[in-house]
This record gives sequence, C-alpha cells and structure tokens, in this order.
Amino acid sequence: MGKCEVMIKGIVRHEEKYLLVQRWYDDRIDEPYQWQFIDGALEHGEDPDKAVLRLIKEQTGLDAVIQRILYTWSYMVGDVHHIGISYECMALSDAVMLSEELHDSCFVSGEDLKEYITNQQVLADIEETYLF
Repeated sequence: MGKCEVMIKGIVRHEEKYLLVQRWYDDRIDEPYQWQFIDGALEHGEDPDKAVLRLIKEQTGLDAVIQRILYTWSYMVGDVHHIGISYECMALSDAVMLSEELHDSCFVSGEDLKEYITNQQVLADIEETYLF
C-alpha cells in the first residue's frame, strides 16, 4: 500500500516583491543551486497553517502572516503520493537570516520570478494565481 506525504510551500511577499531562496540539489548537474520558494514537509499531526509559518521562520528567520492559500499540487515518487499546499504569506520585515541548508536569498518582483525559477510546473501554477 502507498504512503502520502503532505508538503507545504510558503510564497513569501514583502512589499511588492517575493522571497526566493537558493538550495543545493545535486553537484552532478549544471546548476546545482536552484532558486525556489520556502518549502518543506508537514510534520505528523501538525496544522498546515502553523507549518508554513514554522518553515518560513526556520529557513529565513522571518516572521510572517498568512494571506491566503494559492494552489495545491500533487506528484508521485515511487509509491509515495506527495500532496502540496501553497500559501501566500506576508513577511513582517525583509531582514533574512538563512538556515544552513540554504545558500542565498533575494526578493524579486512577480514579473522577474520567471528569470529565477526553472521548474516549469511551479511557473505554470503561480501564473494561474496571477502573481505575474
């Protein structure tokens, strides 16, 4: 029997710009560091709203408030069904303090997200939410 894992994505905005973080993926590819939004797994028994705020705080040091749920997604890896919830959150400041797992960060306009994010499915999802 298969297993489900719930993933949480925090699309963090401060003023009119969105926070992107750079995470290492694999040194066998041309660009081992890739830009993305804050994300991570929901812990067992954890409320998704609290999880997104926890992930933002742990990965960037930022305090944030939830604005709305933007979209959901799902994909399979082997027999694990990953289900995701994407939140738009407002950061209370832009003073980022990255966790050790992240390499860099920047705030970019909605129009410039396409210049950083290479995952076409993520771009299609956020395009439907009118972020750019």
